Amino acid sequence: MSADLRELLRFYADAGVDEAIEEVAIDRFAEFAAQTAKAAVKPQAKEVETAGGASASGPLRREPPRRGAPVAEIRTASQPPPGVAVPDEGQVLLARELAARAGSLDELHRAMAGFDGCNLKLTAKSLVFSDGNPEGPLMLVGEAPGRDEDIEGKPFVGRSGQLLDRILAAIGIDRSSAYIANVIPWRPPGNRTPTPQETEICRPFIERQIELADPEILVALGGPSAKVLLGTPEGILKLRGNWRVHRTASGKEIPVMPTLHPAYLLRNPAHKRLAWRDFLEVKARLRDVG
Repeated sequence: MSADLRELLRFYADAGVDEAIEEVAIDRFAEFAAQTAKAAVKPQAKEVETAGGASASGPLRREPPRRGAPVAEIRTASQPPPGVAVPDEGQVLLARELAARAGSLDELHRAMAGFDGCNLKLTAKSLVFSDGNPEGPLMLVGEAPGRDEDIEGKPFVGRSGQLLDRILAAIGIDRSSAYIANVIPWRPPGNRTPTPQETEICRPFIERQIELADPEILVALGGPSAKVLLGTPEGILKLRGNWRVHRTASGKEIPVMPTLHPAYLLRNPAHKRLAWRDFLEVKARLRDVG
């Protein structure tokens, strides 16, 4: 095997390309368009029995779940049959309801494990919930798990995680004193970028996770994480290095330092100096709150 071929294979492995690809490409856009068109077809009118025993002809309607209804009832009313995950507004509403009901991180973990409304769960091996100490003052949030994270069920355990550990150690922090999570808890196939629909479905879970962990400081690792936590379309190179604020549903304001993702730093080592400046700011702020 030539050296060039070995380097190419190593590049693919580092990028998370670990699945066989068919000889004929699958047009996912055509599949999605067909599913969307099918979902848009109105159901045929059916005989619906009224409360008085009479029947009325009209489209079959599903009533929205009552606020405060049991989780099982909410799932029955809002989710598609097992094995089917359609990223739509109904799943976003269900995720919000389940997240709001969680009174602890353990309850949130169980709620996410039982949630079938995100199609990423169908292809992922693990639910990557968190790692580290939720009682610590610092919480770091990335975008989504990669191959190594999916295998181990913990965030930031691959090459990016090893770099993150070294950065944290340089400012006197390790995983036992920080809390680490991702916006997306399931690995996208082939490490592809999560779709906007997938991100919106998972957003209530990470927002509730932050609220329950209640850190003193947040670090947004990479642009996608920063955009979710801060609700801004700005790019990470413009955001990084400047303190921003994340507001929880309860109204608490948590300072956020947006910085470059470790995976980006592995590809662009010259920018490590920028991330180092950001983490020095984090170190100084932790000293102030500690």
